[in-house]
Amino acid sequence: MTPDSQTNFLYLADTLPKKFPEFYARLERELKAQNVAFDFLPGTKDVWAVDYMPIQVGDSFIQFRYDPGYLKPLKYQKTKSDVDAICASLGIQTHKSDIVLDGGNLVRSAHQAFVTDRIFEDNPAWERKALLTELKKLLELDRIFLLPVQPGDFTGHADGMARFVNEKTILANDYAKESRKFYEALEIALHNTGLEVVKLPYNVYNNPSNNHANGDYINFLQMENVIFVPVFNFKEDEEALRIIETCFPDQKVIPIESNVLAKDGGILNCISWNIRR
Repeated sequence: MTPDSQTNFLYLADTLPKKFPEFYARLERELKAQNVAFDFLPGTKDVWAVDYMPIQVGDSFIQFRYDPGYLKPLKYQKTKSDVDAICASLGIQTHKSDIVLDGGNLVRSAHQAFVTDRIFEDNPAWERKALLTELKKLLELDRIFLLPVQPGDFTGHADGMARFVNEKTILANDYAKESRKFYEALEIALHNTGLEVVKLPYNVYNNPSNNHANGDYINFLQMENVIFVPVFNFKEDEEALRIIETCFPDQKVIPIESNVLAKDGGILNCISWNIRR
């Protein structure tokens, strides 16, 4: 599978500058300053591009079914973009799978990936082992690790919980202030990977709603030579940047103030569809 660290082109939803103009202006300045090639996905209905766009595996694109449980209510149906039309306009052919999987629930390296156990809820017709086996086959992975869904998380995604540094090391949020049941389940899941775990500050506890992602630094945008990290004018900003710089010494680490975006439930990885061209 194509990891974020090997991507060199970024697509953003064309709804992003309309919905978050001030945030987009900041992001655009930094993308241009870092010489990141980017363009817009046409005809989108929401800004969370990583969720509905296909997953790149080498020169191929796997299109999973974008029909998660949290979008079943009628009021959310209007937010579902026509991915076939978007890909056709970009000249991208996809290989389709009937598995329901959001891109935000797939945290990947070249040979390994994380998903939360929400994937079983979204695919009740699949036997669990068969589902994971099929995912490994489609994505050309050696291993897939399961994480428990964080209580109160509307989407149940993994990209706000953990990220790969390399094939031996991961970053994970410090969930010490979460419920003991969730914290212990997550610690067991991370321990069972056999990977080294580096903890990243996590402070969402003064947010007025569970839907706000302010204080979740791990939802960064990583590309070939640069990592854009969300910051929030919190005291943890500096520590989070230092840890990420230490983990990725060969990449530039650029802070992007992301409060307005995070109040809508997602951050930098959520808005990004970055690929290898």
